[in-house]
Amino acid sequence: MPETARQIADDLRARIDDGEFGPGARLPGEPALVRDYGVAKMTASGALKLLVAEGVAVSRAGSGTYVREFKPILRDATKRLSRKQWAAGRSIWAADVGERPMTVADLEVYEDDAPRWVARALDLGDEGRIIVRSRRFLVDGEPVQMAVSYLPAELVRDSLIAEPDSGPGGTYARLAELGAEPVHFTEDLRARMPSSDESSALAVLPGTPVMEICRTAYTAEGKAVEINRMLLDAGAYALRYSFGS
Repeated sequence: MPETARQIADDLRARIDDGEFGPGARLPGEPALVRDYGVAKMTASGALKLLVAEGVAVSRAGSGTYVREFKPILRDATKRLSRKQWAAGRSIWAADVGERPMTVADLEVYEDDAPRWVARALDLGDEGRIIVRSRRFLVDGEPVQMAVSYLPAELVRDSLIAEPDSGPGGTYARLAELGAEPVHFTEDLRARMPSSDESSALAVLPGTPVMEICRTAYTAEGKAVEINRMLLDAGAYALRYSFGS
């Protein structure tokens, strides 16, 4: 019999996976968990909080805890960054969400001095200028990701990259038109705890982990032409990477 909050949360997750509790279903409340598992109220409460923190469930004040209806996004890094995706005029986001409704919020595009770490990564020198594209993405009406892109201003300031609508195929299609087509990418990924502002922007509970991905795009000559720092709601994503021999 599960006894700890972690064990009870795992048991409830297994029951969700088996279909006992479908999307949107109300999970047993604290009194029911205390009775069914023979644990203290604090342990029962901790089990439900774990499921919420992991993105499996959502808590509704005065109502209870429910199985999350949101279907996780499969982020296939290899597929979304392939040339045939953006060269055909499709957003790389289309590879993630398919026909699910995706909207962009809080879009800001502006020119600025490059932070030191960005200037180093883009080889801009001490007085480098950049175009910054900052935005938040919502899928099915739920915030799932924040992203900030940094690009050399000298390269892109006179292109659509410096405008709110970067056009069909997005930033990478415009870079290709400028003779700086990205052909190689690196992504550094780490899990961390969000700040209070980040928790609010992604609508996650304080203490819920997020995934930070920092991607650098390179030309065939090895020149870095974009850095994209992304912050993902860990409960909204499954990550896939494909490797060849």
